[in-house]
Amino acid sequence: MLTDGVIFDLDGTLWDSCRAVAESWGETLRGLDPAAVCPGPDEVRGIMGMTAPQIARALFSRYGEDAEKVCLMCIHGENEYIAARGGELYPGLEKTLAALSARVHLFIVSNCLDGYIQCFLQSSGLGGYFRDYECEGSTGLSKAETIQLLSRRHGLRRPVYVGDTRSDEDSARKAGCAFVHAAYGFGTADAPDAVIGGLPALCTLLETEEEKHV
Repeated sequence: MLTDGVIFDLDGTLWDSCRAVAESWGETLRGLDPAAVCPGPDEVRGIMGMTAPQIARALFSRYGEDAEKVCLMCIHGENEYIAARGGELYPGLEKTLAALSARVHLFIVSNCLDGYIQCFLQSSGLGGYFRDYECEGSTGLSKAETIQLLSRRHGLRRPVYVGDTRSDEDSARKAGCAFVHAAYGFGTADAPDAVIGGLPALCTLLETEEEKHV
């Protein structure tokens, strides 16, 4: 699995922002209705990786025709909250990024709305390790197409995508990327090229693959 670029998913791969997202959505919903039923961290964890219409159907169906509108209000309102408070970075993240970025360019591609990746970079202070990032909310494309767009932009010939869900795996396959499953995250995978139980294992995996081709 030789690579000239590692592209990361965000939620469930680099950090867990479920608690902060739930708190932010609670503020937004209670602003609409003080008695609103607000999703908790576990419910938010269950929809990570979904698109806004999918989230609306899963968590906001009680609002009927306004479900997607209310969902988007919550999503748009979360950026400022998360930028200030951040999420839970997975163990070994900065050390892993430092080691990897010394050998290969690093990127982020998520299916989030525009602004969310910037919140991660701002609150974590890790922006210096990433060469570029893109999201569906910015490109208007699917995750697979967004991965391809970023790969073309940087001339990547052997990109590896690291993500935690089956939808990440499907997107990587459609984009022509090798897929590494972050098994510590939120979801499962069918037939990944490799599996890691923690971020530091990614360094070992790529080093081992490089040694095989020396």
